[in-house]
Order: sequence, then structure tokens, then C-alpha cells
Amino acid sequence: MAKLSKRQKDDRKAVDSNKTYSLDEAVSILKQHARSKFDETIEVAMNLGVDPRHSDQMVRGVVLLPNGTGKDVRVAVFAKDNKADEARAAGADIVGAEDLAEQIQAGVMDFDRVIATPDMMALVGRLGKVLGPRGLMPNPKLGTVTPDVAGAVKAAKGGQVEFRAEKAGIVHGGVGKASFSEDHLAQNIRAFADAVIKAKPTGAKGTYVKKVSLTSTMGPGVKIDVTGLSA
Repeated sequence: MAKLSKRQKDDRKAVDSNKTYSLDEAVSILKQHARSKFDETIEVAMNLGVDPRHSDQMVRGVVLLPNGTGKDVRVAVFAKDNKADEARAAGADIVGAEDLAEQIQAGVMDFDRVIATPDMMALVGRLGKVLGPRGLMPNPKLGTVTPDVAGAVKAAKGGQVEFRAEKAGIVHGGVGKASFSEDHLAQNIRAFADAVIKAKPTGAKGTYVKKVSLTSTMGPGVKIDVTGLSA
């Protein structure tokens, strides 16, 4: 068994693994123990009572965090002519059509989000095997296939987070940085949890939100009292 570092020992002492903490307590603990030289990301994980292998139990959506993510999101946009100009004016990092598709097929993907105008989806659809597994495929339900490319770019840059249930029924997402104030982190976490709760699929039976935990990049995991997550 690997030997625990002094920091890991301190983290274990600070958190009772058998206890669920209030959201405010959990945020306070994580901020106190985020002592890395870089600004650690705060992430929430929600264990849901769903089986995403069934189409009527898939959980997926987007949420605009009220205080942003603290992350510089690079956005690529598939658009032409006036729509391409609108995307650039809104702050898109990469804008293109066939040239962007060739770049992606060559394995060059220096971006975090892909947006496309509807008329570009015939081209983008051919990239499904590359973009799909990375969670980057534009989707009209998520607002990433839209004629309003300017609005989509601004949302992506302004704190919009996509979420999707993984095989085990877990949804997770970055909800801010350790440098955020406790109030801002709590607001973001409640907004994220509220969006996931509202995305409850019709096929979900029994307890929907089973467990919620919060962690930072290098910090301990802290279980949160689910009943205190309402926005």
C-alpha cells in the first residue's frame, strides 16, 4: 500500500468519510484544503438512480453557472459567411468549415466546445466518430447546433457547462475554482444540482439523487447532504 503524504493524512483527518456535510460546510472544508500552487478546480459528482444504457433513463443537459467556471473555454465554430463573422465577433477561438473539418480529422483539436450552424451539420456529421467519444459533437438539444452562433459562443465562454450521465449513472462537472468565494461556489453548485434534478428522465424509478460529493483537484472528497441542495 502506498504511503500517504502529510497532506493526504491531514485531508483524511479533516473529513469524516461516514458523514454527510451541509453544502456550506463542504465548500469551507475544500477551500481550506486547496493548497496547491495552482488554482484547483472544484467538481461535483452526483450518483443517480438511472441506467443510461436505456434511452428513457439518459440524463443530459446544460446549465449556465451564475458565477462562471473560472476556466478559459476555447470554442470552435462551424459556420460560413455572415455567421462566421458573427462567431468571430462573439469571441470564438476557431471558425471554419471544410478547413476546420480537415484539422479535426488530422487530430488537431485545440478546443473545449464545438458549435455549428444547422446548414453545417452535413459536414460535421462526418466527424461523429472523432467528436462523439470526446463529448464534443454539436447537439441542437444542448444549444450547440443553432443559427444564433453569437449567443452560443457567449454562453460557452460565460460559464455554460454540459453534463451527461456516465455508464454508472454518475453526472459530474466543474463548478468553479478554489479561489472563488464560498458564496459563489455554493451558488454554482446549487445551480448545477438543480439543472440535473430538473433533467430527471421519465424512466427513472425510485430514488433519483442517491449521493452527491464534492472535491477539488488535489483535495479530499466530501459527501453532501442531498436535502440541502435546492437552489
